[in-house]
Amino acid sequence: MAENAKPDVPFYLSISGNIGVGKSTVCAMMGQALGWPTYYEPVDDNPYLEDYYRDMPRWAFHLQIYFLSKRFEVQKDIIDHGWSAVQDRTIYEDVEIFAPVLHRMGAMDPRDYENYREVFHNMIAFLRPPDLILYLQCRPDTALERIGQRGRDIEKTIPRAFIVDLHEAYEEWIPRAREICPVRVVDTETVNLRDDADAQQELLDLVRGLHAEKRRRGEEART
Repeated sequence: MAENAKPDVPFYLSISGNIGVGKSTVCAMMGQALGWPTYYEPVDDNPYLEDYYRDMPRWAFHLQIYFLSKRFEVQKDIIDHGWSAVQDRTIYEDVEIFAPVLHRMGAMDPRDYENYREVFHNMIAFLRPPDLILYLQCRPDTALERIGQRGRDIEKTIPRAFIVDLHEAYEEWIPRAREICPVRVVDTETVNLRDDADAQQELLDLVRGLHAEKRRRGEEART
């Protein structure tokens, strides 16, 4: 049975992970099962993505600012509506994963990188962290295989080294992400969230349990 899209105490779930790991699939599954609005990463209508994959040093800063703006817009929309929601990738991944990797590979110069981080820190003061980050994990070669299977033309030239660098950045960040909010790691090499109904149910039970606990704490605070 679907949940009420606007409960008394909203729950904010974010799905995190490398390019190609399967975030959109899990977002759709969780959003449909819970009856919550689902916010996807802007890909099809992204004005920078094709140019970015063709020339990262030329377009990296523009793309990162675009993604940062769109994710801020999404999180503000979730807060303004006061409803539970599922989001494909957090705003934290922009500044903790993608921007540092692009900076280290020389695609964002130090001036742009520091400016970008300052914009992020100014934005984040107006947002609230997720109630749960669901980190989908897989090996870089598995991510590349899945990228190939979904067949997006603009992703055909993604270098393996870039996916490896992102993977390493995620593995370094996830322990620190637990300082922001609870994190659940799912190894998608062994857990098939696309087809395994038991694995899907386990995740749904986890989210419903955390949501119920948040409601209980809210009720206690009001008494």
